[in-house]
Amino acid sequence: MLIVIDNAESVLDLQEIGNQKIYTLVEELSQFRNICLCITSCVSTIPPGCEILDVPTLSMEAAQKAFHHIYKHGEQSNLTNNILEQLNFHPLSVALLATVAECNRWDPNQLAQEWERQRTGMFYVQNNRSLAATIKLFLASPVFQELGPNAHALLEVVAFFPQGINGNNLDWLFPTISNRTNILNNFCIFSLTYWSNGFITMLAPLRDYFCPKDPMSAPLLCSTKEHYFSQLSVEVDPDMPGFHEAKWVRSEDINIEHLLNVFTTIDAASDDVWVACINFMEHLYWHKQRPIMLGPKIEGLLDNHPSKPQCLFELSRLLNSIGNYVGESQLLIQALELWRERGNQFQVAHILRTLCQTSRNLELYAEGIQQAKEALEMYKQLNNNTGQAACSNDLAYLLYDDNQLDAAEEAAQQSISLLPNRDDEYVFSKACHLLGNIYCSRGETEKAIEQHEAALWIESSSDWHSWQFGMYYSLAEECYNQRRFNDAHTHLEYAKSHIITPIYLGYIMWLQAKVLFQQDGFEEAKSEALGAVDVFEKLGASKKAEACRQFLKRIEEQMNGEFLEIMLSCMPINYLFLAQDAKGSGKLTKWFKHILL
Repeated sequence: MLIVIDNAESVLDLQEIGNQKIYTLVEELSQFRNICLCITSCVSTIPPGCEILDVPTLSMEAAQKAFHHIYKHGEQSNLTNNILEQLNFHPLSVALLATVAECNRWDPNQLAQEWERQRTGMFYVQNNRSLAATIKLFLASPVFQELGPNAHALLEVVAFFPQGINGNNLDWLFPTISNRTNILNNFCIFSLTYWSNGFITMLAPLRDYFCPKDPMSAPLLCSTKEHYFSQLSVEVDPDMPGFHEAKWVRSEDINIEHLLNVFTTIDAASDDVWVACINFMEHLYWHKQRPIMLGPKIEGLLDNHPSKPQCLFELSRLLNSIGNYVGESQLLIQALELWRERGNQFQVAHILRTLCQTSRNLELYAEGIQQAKEALEMYKQLNNNTGQAACSNDLAYLLYDDNQLDAAEEAAQQSISLLPNRDDEYVFSKACHLLGNIYCSRGETEKAIEQHEAALWIESSSDWHSWQFGMYYSLAEECYNQRRFNDAHTHLEYAKSHIITPIYLGYIMWLQAKVLFQQDGFEEAKSEALGAVDVFEKLGASKKAEACRQFLKRIEEQMNGEFLEIMLSCMPINYLFLAQDAKGSGKLTKWFKHILL
């Protein structure tokens, strides 16, 4: 005999009057060997002696079969598969979706349109059977009501965020809810939520149901937003306390970006939300360099919005960190025009200085030199020695790259003279570094080593990874140019330990490929070059990627040439077999094909 107690959430609550009799009955029935008792419940509290079997979500294949067993008006397609995936293959949701689509005779295109319009609101069938009805029934149950008035609001917050709620951040996210941990633990017991990589989250259909349709009218969500904004307001600077603590953004970045994307849409007039956007981008710049979806919204802000130029600048820094210098330049030009209109000379000088560095990355040296000179003049008018020193340093690098060595040396020396007490060690170090490069280019080895060691001494005593990377990478390039390939490898290994942005890895692999190429390690060089191309392409650094591809062609040409030399050095009979193999592999040059014929 099979006895089923279905949807037993309420009757299994021991605190309810009379429910002890249910437990007694279950215990009695369990004594009979010819009775199998099946209890279904979304609550994991069960009578003693019962075995829990978790019912998982479906696999993709099982969800497709279940769906098309009910839905007969369309073949399997990417449209329907995409919807099933968005449902997390939740069995009840799959069945309800298929039933609604079949009853309405929708083809896959119509189904996709209705899904985008209604989402889980379309899960309604006859006799009030729907996902919403099932959820409402449970929310009205005594076992849920006992959690108190904050329970539903917490579900809304969990549903709002794509990642859910970080279990380590409950104290500062919900400081006013004293029993927050107990409520969230019960959500898991009730199968409303589950743990995933340290976050409390929920299945997509439940998330769609609980997510507030109007976030502004959800008090707890608005309160949570303010707590996120407060955390983001902490100044992020490697030289300031709390820099390492700000790394929390690495695990929460998807949640924060979603929060900002929603509130910059519904509350775009608020200054707070755009200030939080600026702070978020600054956190990402230091701790998790990546593109963000907020770019079009930032560029679409009205020009008179107080936060627009700073938003453009922070967004440009993110693009710089991933090597997208063209995009960075476009944003900086927009920010520059806005600061000029507002008459803020300091910000104009700052943007010009940043823009000249971007022009250098794009190898637009003439433009960069002009931008650096204009910025330098502005810093003089502002009596800002540190700004003048930094700008002179930038100008020196541009002149050096443009092969104007004397002018570059003069600008670097001017930069050092403006910092007699090393007020800015970074600028001082970079000037020494450049002077070393200039002397090296002239063949003045002793002076070059003296300047490079001075720069390295300053940088090695700090935690400035980007500076140390630049120093070791430059030393590796210098050794490469002097054909000291083993030393170049050594410096590249040191540089690897200071990689803080993805594009640094691309530079390492590119120079590594060139060193290996000179050492006749063609296979390894090819592998490194391919890796560099992949890094630059992913980061949108198309110019660097194309340069790597051109070098990759040189490697492959050399490899093919080496193959021909091996064949020509063989005995006649072996030569014939090797030649035929080469012909089949497509590696023969036109010249060798002629010889073979």
